[in-house]
Amino acid sequence: MMAISFRVALLRPLAALLAAAGLVTVTACGPANAPAEDGARTLTLGLVLEPPGLDPTAGAAAAIDEVVYANLFEGLVRVREDGSVAPSLASSWTTAPDGLTWTFSLREGVRFHDGTTFDAEDVRFSLDRARAPDSLNAQRELFAAIGAVEAVDPRTVRLVLTRPDPDLLFTLGQGDAVIVAPESAATNATAPVGTGPFRFGAWARGASITLERFEGYAGAPVGLDRVVFRFIADPSAAANAIRAGDVDGFPDFPAPELLPALERDPDLRVTCGETEGETIVAINHRRAPLGDVRVRRALSHAIDRQAVIAGAMAGFGTPIGSHFSPAHPDHLDLTGRWPHDPARARALLQEAGVPAGQRLRLVLPPPGYARRGGEIIAAQLEAVGLDIEIVPIEWAPWLDQVFGRADFDLTVVSHTEPRDIAIYARPDYYFGYRSAAFDEIIARLSRATDPAERRQLNQLAQTRLADEAAAVFLFQLPKLGVWNRRVQGQWTSSPIQANDVTGVTLVP
Repeated sequence: MMAISFRVALLRPLAALLAAAGLVTVTACGPANAPAEDGARTLTLGLVLEPPGLDPTAGAAAAIDEVVYANLFEGLVRVREDGSVAPSLASSWTTAPDGLTWTFSLREGVRFHDGTTFDAEDVRFSLDRARAPDSLNAQRELFAAIGAVEAVDPRTVRLVLTRPDPDLLFTLGQGDAVIVAPESAATNATAPVGTGPFRFGAWARGASITLERFEGYAGAPVGLDRVVFRFIADPSAAANAIRAGDVDGFPDFPAPELLPALERDPDLRVTCGETEGETIVAINHRRAPLGDVRVRRALSHAIDRQAVIAGAMAGFGTPIGSHFSPAHPDHLDLTGRWPHDPARARALLQEAGVPAGQRLRLVLPPPGYARRGGEIIAAQLEAVGLDIEIVPIEWAPWLDQVFGRADFDLTVVSHTEPRDIAIYARPDYYFGYRSAAFDEIIARLSRATDPAERRQLNQLAQTRLADEAAAVFLFQLPKLGVWNRRVQGQWTSSPIQANDVTGVTLVP
């Protein structure tokens, strides 16, 4: 989904993952030896999900960023594949000793795709728009520390903070913080205008989105003339498309069980990396009996996450016990907090007064991890006496019904936004989870700058969510890609939700 934790992006050998899954022994994944670059060409990528719009500052869907981030829209800074932050529209920056004033120097000669000039007023407009009380930005809370945005002169922007924010640069490198122009902001959802190396070409609804090289780009030239994102949701069709060469790569291949066969194809290369996707059974705490912690703990005992990983992901995926990436150094292994124990689950449901046959609606969005995993989860919940109604739903209705209006009991979704444990402190978030103790931990974390203190608070937050069974925490979503061997320079891990193709080249 969405779209929200961390800068670490570690590659795993495919052989180790497949061996752990008990599937097959193969060679380790990683880039093949690349011939010399031979010029710009068209890159065609397969994606499972079509974005609902193309403005990353006004939508929660990860599919938006996966098309436009860094390719079409740019921020003051950008997040690289290793999770580090690099200059982008800002060429450099300085910070006051108290951490409350940040001054950014902007690149010269930058223009938007429609020819309008980029300057400090565009930055001020974009950040004020993102943090406004009526903002449509799905991550408006990320900008809470910004007290004022000042356009000092056309090439200088000053951010004045109300408190130190150790995550400010990383926030400014996310899709929610890209810079847009006031002249085109209102229509970016359907006709996006950015400053990136590719401009909007065409959108064939239900089929593809095309980006074209922007000849007026002020940065380093890219090695592609055109990028086509084709939407292929069916796993068999995805496999056929990559085998036939109809697509050059599938950054997030939808059928993990087919990877061993694809890896044996000499024309293809399978990659496996990390994402920030905490995959969970989200629980609507506002609805009885789910507001009772005993019921939520019962759900956690009832669900066997290893069986879900095996059945829905062909064994790929790292088990998690709280909403935190295992790749992050502050991760705390809490997978043993509520072990699979159907008898204990039944006892807790009885203790909470939940009648046999209690009906719950499990809403499942399109990804395979949700649809396949949801079938397994439903069977496990029914085995402890619950009656589960499975409701398949497409992404646009999911965003409206579940994420927007909290009209659900349970849903399976992967939260791919980085550093997003604080979403549980949002009073209007779709979970409906409320905990004064957790809110206080997050408030302290937002002010903390000392790494040791932040580690302690991160682990306290993880423990609180696990103890209260705020969700059923399943696994960290891996990034499983399949690529034609002529594609070089693609991301194999995703520290943020993106398919940054600005460094991609095609070789013979």
